[in-house]
Amino acid sequence: MAESKDTNAEHARTAAQIDADVGVEHVASVYAEALLGASEKAGSTPAMVEEFDRLLSDVLCRNPKLETILASVLISHEEKAGIIDRVAGSWASPLLVSFLKVVSRHGRLGCLRAIHRQLHALYDRLRGRIRVQLTTAMPLSDTQVNRVAGNLRGALGGEPVLTSRADPDLIGGAVVRVGDTVYDGSIANQLKMICDQMIDRSVHEIQSRRDRFRNPTGD
Repeated sequence: MAESKDTNAEHARTAAQIDADVGVEHVASVYAEALLGASEKAGSTPAMVEEFDRLLSDVLCRNPKLETILASVLISHEEKAGIIDRVAGSWASPLLVSFLKVVSRHGRLGCLRAIHRQLHALYDRLRGRIRVQLTTAMPLSDTQVNRVAGNLRGALGGEPVLTSRADPDLIGGAVVRVGDTVYDGSIANQLKMICDQMIDRSVHEIQSRRDRFRNPTGD
């Protein structure tokens, strides 16, 4: 009984975390849409996206304590606005600086990474780009990557933004991930499928023989 209660509690915590994550992504999408709309109107979207990338890679990733401070509910908006001016005012556009202060005023600076993800997703959609993760057994040359991108362009109906990585465990072939969809053409996966089929077939045959032994007349 105690184990059942622990399991139920764990499931409840997991469900609550999923709900929280979905909520954050929804809030982030609202802010990302507003920022993208403003930058499109100003004709500065590519530069703004690069600035947001720099904010994460050069500022937050290198200063995790700063990220914690910005997300803290114990720090006032006025203090956070001053921090934003100091860390981004010298290189970021007024549009991004003002946006960060709006996010701060609403107590959502803890969502910056989620906003960044949603911004890139919206920007890719706006430009007709599709993110593709290509995994192969051996590293590919730039020429090979470009050839794969060219082959995918027509199939996807958009401009593939391809990221390539090598995984020796694949043995051969390739795995293509487009969004949440995975197309697995690796030899390793094919071998696994064959083994699974052989095991299923063996289990079925064993069960059939047992049934015939128990009921030899077929009645």
